[in-house]
Amino acid sequence: MATNNYQSKTARLPIIFLFLYALGGVTACGDPPPIILSISPRIGTPGERLTIFGKNFGEVQDKSYVTVAQIFPTMSSYIEWTDTKITLRLPEFGESAMVYIQRGDKKSNPALISNRDSLPQPVPGSKGDKSPRILSVEPESAVIGSLIIIQGSNFGSSRDTSGVFFTRERSPDLLNKIPEWIDVFDTEFGYELWSDREIQVRIPDGAASGNLEVRTPWGNSKPVFFEIVDKPGAKIFGDKQTYTILYTVDIQTKEAPASNSLYLWFPRPVFSSSQTSVELLSWTRAPFMENYRGTTLFKFNELPPDTAMEITLSFRLEVYAVTTNIRESLIKQGGTFPVETVYTLPGPLIPSDHALIKAHTNTVVGRERNPYLKARKIYDWLITQGGIQREPVTGGVLEALDQKQTDPYGAALFFCAMARAGGIPAIPVSGVLVDQSQRTIRHYWAEFWIDGFGWIPLDPALGAGAAPVNFPLREDRAVYYFGNMDNRHITFSRGEQVLSQMEIRGKTVVRERDFALQNIWEESSGGLDYDSQWGDVIITRVEN
Repeated sequence: MATNNYQSKTARLPIIFLFLYALGGVTACGDPPPIILSISPRIGTPGERLTIFGKNFGEVQDKSYVTVAQIFPTMSSYIEWTDTKITLRLPEFGESAMVYIQRGDKKSNPALISNRDSLPQPVPGSKGDKSPRILSVEPESAVIGSLIIIQGSNFGSSRDTSGVFFTRERSPDLLNKIPEWIDVFDTEFGYELWSDREIQVRIPDGAASGNLEVRTPWGNSKPVFFEIVDKPGAKIFGDKQTYTILYTVDIQTKEAPASNSLYLWFPRPVFSSSQTSVELLSWTRAPFMENYRGTTLFKFNELPPDTAMEITLSFRLEVYAVTTNIRESLIKQGGTFPVETVYTLPGPLIPSDHALIKAHTNTVVGRERNPYLKARKIYDWLITQGGIQREPVTGGVLEALDQKQTDPYGAALFFCAMARAGGIPAIPVSGVLVDQSQRTIRHYWAEFWIDGFGWIPLDPALGAGAAPVNFPLREDRAVYYFGNMDNRHITFSRGEQVLSQMEIRGKTVVRERDFALQNIWEESSGGLDYDSQWGDVIITRVEN
């Protein structure tokens, strides 16, 4: 009704007034936009007075107005309007709302207000006393990757299994087919602070404007609205494929002195914006820790000699095809990505600081400054001149540069080395491809980060046509596999998974070029002598 009243009032304005307004006589195009500095109260109820402090509101209201959760208050709701202060009565709104001021064609920054009536009311002495409560989120709107501060109570002294959940980015036709919520992943730099009254966390890849909530073992908070702004494009998820997989390791002990021990780190399928609902279904032996830093950890003590045992894990997971639509001109450089992270620094597998890699990167990208276009130039060079082949090639990134020959593993690392040398955060991704006969093949690809957007996938090997014999390779592969990904990629690690030994004198085993990029797979101590045989990832069921 408030909207209709506003429109009817506009329709009755004299023609000359509307003419002057169109020419900028009421609010000139050059006028600065209204700016909200603060609101009081931050937690209110419908019908209560809300005071907005700021500047550039205009000395008189004229055609300017306030919206609360996209609701237009009635004209009788306004009590005071000056250039620096507006007072009005709050309209009906939900659990939380964004407050804006519209003055001509200029819109203010948002301010968040929470509905006091929707806040949880604990019952003394009950479990409800421990439910988390959000009192404020600062800032109230931000871009992907930005650090936000959540203040409230009952978050817990440490995070443990708790988390912050954002509304997930979904296309309108998939609202009921993709999970509504998205958690914060390890590759989104994790939580920078977690205390009982304050959480500092970065907005994860795949988040969209909508509700935000804190979840702990004692309950979920009431959601508050959070707005994602200035996104230079969209990430669309679709064409879901559900897989049930299993993989096995066989252990055969030989000599086994007393007090020996054996640890096995099983890679877990990762949870990400495109790979969801990862569920451990079964195991042949109970794990020591079900989810330890992206692995399932097994521990065996005092194994007897000449003993054979088999450990098998089974998972169910959902994989979505990803399509990214980027408006290159809207990409902004810098501001959200933490400067010194593992995704920007050189390492043994990614020698991005080597003089040859730097020089070659400069040659390929030239004077381009847009990080998205720089990444595309690197990708185009790799698939056309990088010598990518399906058969394994020995050596690392430097050998690939020298010989102009590499395989999917080397191509993923090569892209990351050049991207990081060019100032673009990038991570190698490892896992398996699923071919047309539901057989899996170890495979490697990559992702790079764009500020305000998130991670963008690419597969240089498939883009170059270096696919397994039975894999359904697309005709537009060169274009498609930059920014898009099919649902036949099952991911076991994003970036390098660096684990620590469990015992100081333990003897570790590394499995290079396997389906997960982790530095430890096995660790033994106490003089244990054994053989191990890791099996391939097996698809046991596929559901559309």
